[in-house]
Amino acid sequence: MQLNDLAKHSKINVGVKQSTKAIMADRALTVFIAEDADKFLIQKVVDLASEKKVEIVYVDSMKELGRACNIDVGAATAVIEK
Repeated sequence: MQLNDLAKHSKINVGVKQSTKAIMADRALTVFIAEDADKFLIQKVVDLASEKKVEIVYVDSMKELGRACNIDVGAATAVIEK
């Protein structure tokens, strides 16, 4: 899956907290992670996604990920729900 697929979906969660909840509830199809996000913040999301076998797509920047989610600020993570 690619970043431009993110805007096409109606069920997305933006941010570390919402992404974590979606992954833990087995609702996540794909998780997008900004490479310039604080590693301490995103490590739990990466670990959970790996554990639950959720596809991980890395994005160059938080600004780019935020833009793809149609928000005016950067985003560290985003999830497309099943």
